[in-house]
Amino acid sequence: MFYLCRQMRILNKNNLIIAVDGYSSCGKSTFAKKIAGKLNYKYIDSGAMYRAITLLCTKKNIISGEKINIKALELLLADTDIDFRFTDTRNRHETFLNGKNVEDEIRGAGVSDYVSQVSEIGQVREKMVSIQRRYGKEGGIVMDGRDIGTVVFPEADLKVFMTATAEIRAKRRYKELKEKGVDANFEAVKKNIEKRDYIDSNRKISPLKKATDAIVLDNSNMTVQEQMGWFEKLLSKLNYED
Repeated sequence: MFYLCRQMRILNKNNLIIAVDGYSSCGKSTFAKKIAGKLNYKYIDSGAMYRAITLLCTKKNIISGEKINIKALELLLADTDIDFRFTDTRNRHETFLNGKNVEDEIRGAGVSDYVSQVSEIGQVREKMVSIQRRYGKEGGIVMDGRDIGTVVFPEADLKVFMTATAEIRAKRRYKELKEKGVDANFEAVKKNIEKRDYIDSNRKISPLKKATDAIVLDNSNMTVQEQMGWFEKLLSKLNYED
């Protein structure tokens, strides 16, 4: 059992690596940000990293339909860095691509349409994992994504695997887009989510799957507050050093 396994290890509460994996649009980022805020940890949105690379690909015109120019992509990756900063003016963590704030740009439908395709490319995953592991060297981080607990940090101190029904996730994503003023179609949003689920779960490199020692959180019918209550109970079961 997860609890027994973790209780055998003596952990430093100020230095944990917490992995939050799961399907697209199931609230991983919101959940992970809340955890980071509660524990005063650094928050890393690995999904935003892949979105940033996808944005770069679209801007450099190396995506054509279903095809991606791999050689051009490799050149881009060599000179690419991604960082996360908390911006006081907007009171949120935001994504910076090569020093430029791209938080709003990476959330558009144009990026969502291609991000799963870009994410399954081996060279992209290798680059992103190297950046992610750099952040995790000192611990005290919460990172969300699809392969954090299985590939990036298989020895993470705490692993959560989040899920929710496709219908619920589509409604959440649709609402989020409408609130941002994006002209969205619900059926198109749902179709995109289902497509991403399939690609993410069936790709050859680092597919989306639950780590054997991860705890499942199905938040289909849970508020953010209820999810945090669930997490606090989970956190209290860990064995910390004095």
